[in-house]
Amino acid sequence: MARRKVLRDFWLLLIFILRSLCLLRANMEGDALHSLRTNLQDPNNVLQSWDPTLVNPCTWFHVTCNNDNSVIRVDLGNAALSGQLVPQLGLLKNLQYLELYSNNLSGPIPIDLGNLTSLVSLDLYLNNFTGPIPDTLGKLSKLRF
Repeated sequence: MARRKVLRDFWLLLIFILRSLCLLRANMEGDALHSLRTNLQDPNNVLQSWDPTLVNPCTWFHVTCNNDNSVIRVDLGNAALSGQLVPQLGLLKNLQYLELYSNNLSGPIPIDLGNLTSLVSLDLYLNNFTGPIPDTLGKLSKLRF
């Protein structure tokens, strides 16, 4: 009987730890996106739902998540946004689509975008970026668009 209790307690602890790790990842992704939000001017309030006090960003408009509540898509094309991208975007490890075309974004493209190894589509056209395209984008082997 005591052995069953120990085994049950072990499994409950393991489930708790795994759930905590998932929430930590989701919070990290939310923090990264909130960092972007605070660095952008948003005259049309398209980012108004980006509330950093929520458990994860999966309920935010223009953000899509997978079944594990990990951000896989950010759709902010043609949103009249201005400002600069932030290096924290490189923390979105499962991001597949980053759509930021046709805004008024400026400054350099962060080298940290080279950490987005799941990225399939990176749409940055019709903005005002300055400086070179980072060499780190060359290691994005899944990038197609």
